[in-house]
Amino acid sequence: MYRLNDDTAIIQTLDFFTPIVDDPYQFGQITAANALSDVYAMGGTPILAMNILACPVKSMDTNIFREVIRGGLSKVEEAGALLVGGHSIEDDELKYGLSVTGTVHPDRVLLNSGAKAGDHLLLTKPLGTGILATALKGSLADKEVERQIAEIMTTLNKGAADAVSTVRDKGYMVHACTDITGFGLLGHLYEMLTASKTSAVLHANSIPLLPGTLDFINMGIIPEGAHTNRSFYRKHLKNDDKDDSLEIAMMDPQTSGGLLIAAPAESLQEILNEMKSLDYALACADIGEITEEESGLIRLRD
Repeated sequence: MYRLNDDTAIIQTLDFFTPIVDDPYQFGQITAANALSDVYAMGGTPILAMNILACPVKSMDTNIFREVIRGGLSKVEEAGALLVGGHSIEDDELKYGLSVTGTVHPDRVLLNSGAKAGDHLLLTKPLGTGILATALKGSLADKEVERQIAEIMTTLNKGAADAVSTVRDKGYMVHACTDITGFGLLGHLYEMLTASKTSAVLHANSIPLLPGTLDFINMGIIPEGAHTNRSFYRKHLKNDDKDDSLEIAMMDPQTSGGLLIAAPAESLQEILNEMKSLDYALACADIGEITEEESGLIRLRD
């Protein structure tokens, strides 16, 4: 974030990656939604985007590249931003993403460092996209699973961010926010807690999961990233629930995951009410509270 004056700061972010679905249009949508998410997580509004594209022109039809960009453009337009150009290169592997510029009032910036003891935690998308995508790659899941995870990953965090902004306009406090991506729920929550010098209690029965997530985990269908996250963050988790499969789900890397918001209980309820009024379609829930134990400690309870 860079402060321009007393009224305006800019947020600059960039993200790109290789395909995680077969459909090029959908891949463009997912990648764009993921790149735009950082702006929403900071309380900002995307205004400009630029394409980043690596093209294996010797092995792929050029129509594929057009579809990727068309998918990305659809999400930029949905965000109310402008696509103003970009850059492409020849490469051996397809890669796509966006550089995104957003704006925010300096007094309304949301960081992951402001959570306070007594705050509740709102998760705005269900977990499990990494697990289910792994099952799809192994031909263990059907088209309905593919449709479900595509819906999650292509949904902008705009609806949740708009709800937060409306609630703040009414005078309710929101203390911290981050988006859930490659480090999973546990990793991004741990970063919020250490930045805020707080701890948290999560309620196992409240955490929204995509259907089939725990079943696939129990079958051993777990992406490498979840194992990596677990090896690093497991020491910060006290699992009173003793549910190992849920623990892994919370370590599952998410692509274009939801927002994790820390705010007083009354603010969180207002955000949920506002999201409902906006016909927000995805599962979301109050999943726990911020506490005052050892910094970074996460307790999982029934």
